[in-house]
Amino acid sequence: VTIFPAVLTLPEGDKATFFCNISIENDSGSEYSLNWYKETNHSQAQKTAEISRYKPMTETEKYRLINHTPVFEIEILNLHQNDSGSYYCGLITFFEPDKVMESSRSQLIVTAAPQVNATDEPEMEEGNPSEHIKAMLLGILLLAGVIVLLIFGYLTFTYTRGVLNHHDGVTLQKEEKPPVVSISTVDYGVLEFQRDQHTLVPPKTQLVEQTEYAVIIFPEEKPVTPERGKKHRD
Repeated sequence: VTIFPAVLTLPEGDKATFFCNISIENDSGSEYSLNWYKETNHSQAQKTAEISRYKPMTETEKYRLINHTPVFEIEILNLHQNDSGSYYCGLITFFEPDKVMESSRSQLIVTAAPQVNATDEPEMEEGNPSEHIKAMLLGILLLAGVIVLLIFGYLTFTYTRGVLNHHDGVTLQKEEKPPVVSISTVDYGVLEFQRDQHTLVPPKTQLVEQTEYAVIIFPEEKPVTPERGKKHRD
């Protein structure tokens, strides 16, 4: 059983991650579990977490173990300074009772969380009031300008309205005319076209049609004989 990294230094509030790698000969059907131990000042080790072979993950409020056989990932959550110490993995095999294989020790050092420099706070506190004062002065100036514009606009409107009312009263007394109603009208006229005097054509005289009747009397024809036909041709 091996563990890495050997040394890990992290600040408070962070998360520490270690990896345990196991190797078992004739691993077919073997049952085992992996334990996670912590030592403080070379004292007796304390078991903090456990995961079995077929369990994909186990999690507590402080530790999280994830099974990536043959590698197991161990996370220590929300670090505090009292989490500093030595950690190691212990492999327990059930096919050989009472056999425990331990890894080497890895050292975890948890440092104090970075603090804000106390000398910077007065400068920030001193700077904030000045910014507030500037903002307040700017707001007061803008408000005063708006009030002045409103007063000026009101006075102008009042004066203009008084002048217009007076002018309207005088003009209404002088000139009161009935309303003018516009009516649409249509004018009709006769268009006369002037004839060309140079091209006057005298009217044609038309003869009165007369009908004459005649009576034609055809004599009775006689049969044509060869002699008469010859005479007629002559």
